[in-house]
Amino acid sequence: MDSFTGIRFKKETAKRFQTFSRTYFKSHTEAMSTMLDFFFYNEISPKEKLGPTGRTIEAKLLKRINAVIAIMRDVEKTQTKPTVAMIQSLFETEEPTKKPLIVEKKYAEEKKEVRFREKQNTSNQL
Repeated sequence: MDSFTGIRFKKETAKRFQTFSRTYFKSHTEAMSTMLDFFFYNEISPKEKLGPTGRTIEAKLLKRINAVIAIMRDVEKTQTKPTVAMIQSLFETEEPTKKPLIVEKKYAEEKKEVRFREKQNTSNQL
């Protein structure tokens, strides 16, 4: 059996370590050993900052993505759509619509068609 030694910690720190150790490890010794190995193998100091967290990186990416979307919309409004409209208007070959000639009334042909006529046959037979 391994021998144990006592180390003095402040109460708050000891309680934090115990709750952390119980959540992730089987024993406090295993937790402390794993933490020390992590810092030793990665050659970092516990006082160093490891860099931006996942949340800050995500927020920065979202800001950049929104900026890129805004740039693309601006390019589409100011360059792409007007250019496409101009090119389409160049390639469209519509025949001009033929407008009817405007003729004065006195020269216009008046066609009077009779719509109703009297019956020729008086015997009421169809």
